[in-house]
Amino acid sequence: MTSTTTRLAALRQAMQQHRLDAYLIPSSDPHQSEYVAPRWDMRAWLSGFTGSAGTLIVTPDRAGLWTDSRYFLQAETQLAGTGIDLQKLNVPHAPEHQDWLAQQLPTGARLGLDGRVVALAQARALAQRLATKGVELVTNYDLPGDIHPSRPPVPATPAFDFATSFAGESRAQKLARIRQWLTDHQADAVLLIALDDIAWTLNVRAADVAYNPVCVSYLLVGQDHATWYVGAERVDATLLAALKNDGVTATDYAAIAPTLMALPDATRLCIDPNLLSCHFHQLLTGKALVEIESPVAAMKAIKNDTEIAHWRQAMRKDGVALLRLFRWLSATLAQRSVTEVEVAEQLAHYRSQLPDYFGESFPAIVGYEANGAIVHYHAEPDGCATLAPRGILLLDSGGQYRDGTTDITRTVALGTTTPEQRRHFTLVLKGMIALSVARFPEGTGGAQLDTLARQYLWQDGLNYGHGTGHGVGFFLNVHEGPQGFAPSAVTSRGRTAFRAGMVTSNEPGFYRSGQYGIRTENLMLCVEDQRTDFGTFYRFDTLTLFPIDRQLMDFSLLTADEIAWINAYHAEVHAGISPLLADADELDWLREQCEDM
Repeated sequence: MTSTTTRLAALRQAMQQHRLDAYLIPSSDPHQSEYVAPRWDMRAWLSGFTGSAGTLIVTPDRAGLWTDSRYFLQAETQLAGTGIDLQKLNVPHAPEHQDWLAQQLPTGARLGLDGRVVALAQARALAQRLATKGVELVTNYDLPGDIHPSRPPVPATPAFDFATSFAGESRAQKLARIRQWLTDHQADAVLLIALDDIAWTLNVRAADVAYNPVCVSYLLVGQDHATWYVGAERVDATLLAALKNDGVTATDYAAIAPTLMALPDATRLCIDPNLLSCHFHQLLTGKALVEIESPVAAMKAIKNDTEIAHWRQAMRKDGVALLRLFRWLSATLAQRSVTEVEVAEQLAHYRSQLPDYFGESFPAIVGYEANGAIVHYHAEPDGCATLAPRGILLLDSGGQYRDGTTDITRTVALGTTTPEQRRHFTLVLKGMIALSVARFPEGTGGAQLDTLARQYLWQDGLNYGHGTGHGVGFFLNVHEGPQGFAPSAVTSRGRTAFRAGMVTSNEPGFYRSGQYGIRTENLMLCVEDQRTDFGTFYRFDTLTLFPIDRQLMDFSLLTADEIAWINAYHAEVHAGISPLLADADELDWLREQCEDM
């Protein structure tokens, strides 16, 4: 038996002991994080599927895992032989597992889940979908945690101050903004749950979660005081004193539960049902709750001038790291083969040599030839591809610097390419340029703009199965809401209107399964363009600085305006990166890559 089948057997035994007809394991933690600490990564531990999105459901005789098209190929490989069926979502994040449960569970069944990691809104939607069959949600059993023989502890890395010189706004100013929001909503307090919301508000960072410099904690903000549930032993004396000076007290992480229960019933507490766990909601029974979206998500989405100025410098540095990586790769491939894992490690090494580097912002996607078609592919040492001086390589990566978070994708030719590859690369590039140069009126959402990036692929009957872009945090989560580019206006990314100061990725792609993948990605800043009789118009200012491979371009498909954009962009790349280079060979390489077409 594999470790997965052994673990599933143990889970089923525990389900039988508690009279559960099914058990649901999401990909979340108590803070609804995208990347979760090992303590809460129960879905991956049970199933063996390591993608960042997925829902596992286990019954006495069946098991299924629901995930979206980004992970289909990865899930098929990792679930093979486990007895877990891959259930392919038609729409990312759609709760199709609820329909399956409604069909499979008998009337009056008991469905188990850990209420500490399932959000209130998700639990309500699930209960409503299953109500016609009288299914009972049993939320007080953490069965995966119970059967885990060596479950990791709650992470507790040292928290550190994130200087106002980087953040551009003090914690006192941010707390004042939140308190004004409370006044506007006639509320007494708000419970902040999302880890990046808390890190932004308090100007603190930590290394509790891979790739995201956040600190596992809760923050309760009232009109005259704030309490940070983090564990005071994690906070040094200097930071504790600074927090105290700003009216913030640090206390134990576990103290949040008794605090919530002890709140006076008349306290008007703001909670976000998409973030608050259903377990905490039960503790708050009888309280005067105000259900509303967290105010911090919208606040931190608008970057200030200080953040933007730092971010531009981070982009220049990241361009240097990529330059050194691709020069190393070209020279090394002339001598020997290179694995995908080695490329990721070498890039992290080059980034680590740059000032204010903190870590990677997500696991690098190094996809050579067929692996490039796996949208969120992650190379493993014992099964990754070996690069040779032929075909194409897709490299999607990012760095966390104290002066900004980066996320960039470049698809490059390692040797001879086919006309089909060059055509597809150019159609993707045309869409990326179309979105880069868009002008649009106030109130325009991501679903309206997403179409611009797909139009040239659509004309060839082609498409891609992921959104075109996501918001990005400043030395925070690389995937940040609420805005983005998505084909559906139902999602936050699709419906949120763009505002000046938002930083968003622009990353259309195309994937030929079993052959190759193509994606080109820059980060863009939304800025005001002009004010007219029809209102305020916005445009995008590209932040990312690195050449786009001209070897893969089919010039016959490019218009004069598109060629002019490429030339202008490459001139910006050269002007931004060259002052950071002292090596003559590096300068020559950059100059050659940025020459006019």
